[in-house]
Amino acid sequence: QVQLVESGGGLVQAGGSLRLSCAASGRIFSINDMAWYRQAPGKQRELVAAITNGVSTNYADSVKGRFTISRDNAKNTVYLQMNSLKPEDTAVYYCTAHIFTTGWAGKNYRGQGTQVTVSS
Repeated sequence: QVQLVESGGGLVQAGGSLRLSCAASGRIFSINDMAWYRQAPGKQRELVAAITNGVSTNYADSVKGRFTISRDNAKNTVYLQMNSLKPEDTAVYYCTAHIFTTGWAGKNYRGQGTQVTVSS
């Protein structure tokens, strides 16, 4: 059984910062791509940032220069440092990871989400 557990969400004023964490646990052989998505009320889910196993990254245009994704492979954890937060960043943030539980069987997993609310 593999689980992804996010933490670090909360309420912050515009211009503030938050750091999200997402730890994978369970029977893990290896982890490839990891990513953060978000979904605001009434909006579609969108990709915020992604990081490969080789630590290449990509970001949504709306967060470039403000958010930084990173990972600690020894801890099976991905982070999202969010700076200069704006009210439009308010959403539930989910992490995803492509996890292999054996040397050949991998699939995508998703965490339960953590709420980020940015007040103006």
